[in-house]
Amino acid sequence: MQYEISGGVFPVVTCHLQGGESMITESGSMVWMTPNITMQTTGGGLDRIFSRAFSGESLFQNIYTAQGDGTIAFGASFPGRIMPIQISPGYDMILQKKSFLASEMGVELSVHINQRIGTGFFGGEGFIMQRLSGSGMAFAEIDGELVEYMLAPGQQIVVSTGNVAGFEPSVGIDIQQIHGAKNVFFGGEGLFHTILTGPGRIWLQTMPISDVAAAIRPFFPTQQN
Repeated sequence: MQYEISGGVFPVVTCHLQGGESMITESGSMVWMTPNITMQTTGGGLDRIFSRAFSGESLFQNIYTAQGDGTIAFGASFPGRIMPIQISPGYDMILQKKSFLASEMGVELSVHINQRIGTGFFGGEGFIMQRLSGSGMAFAEIDGELVEYMLAPGQQIVVSTGNVAGFEPSVGIDIQQIHGAKNVFFGGEGLFHTILTGPGRIWLQTMPISDVAAAIRPFFPTQQN
């Protein structure tokens, strides 16, 4: 499978498939394809349906298979970037929930639950995430721009929870409460920050959907009974 990513703030990834090659994606992600590509909708069993619902993904996925050489494109649902990720045995990737866009069939999508006590009780978006494993190329949606850091062993970075796009499994994650009543009530940063601890690579996004929704919510008229 060959691919190229194009477009501006609403990018698409165009995948060129040889006969018999397949891609799997969340429902609604395909934007165009050649007529010789067939689609099959699958749930993958009750355990996988439950797993996807738990991580915020669609209950069903679509498998697109080329009958001869063909082309299919998958588009982002929000202004930002599409990040290609090469998954291989021994190299998994942890992503924020709902960021998976599409992948080759050899990539396995599963739920990743952060085990730290602080994360479990207070993590919000950071509690339940997605894990990509197996082998193949995968594509993830990034909200806004993408910033990458490589953390050394023990090195930490404090991140607003919604800005965590993904990280390698070697990176530790926990939640830190913001101290001080004035900071909590007037600082505008919520109650908690996410702490990422190296070693490993992390990916941060600059414009999470949750922040955009919070910013425009006051401009929507309230309904009157």
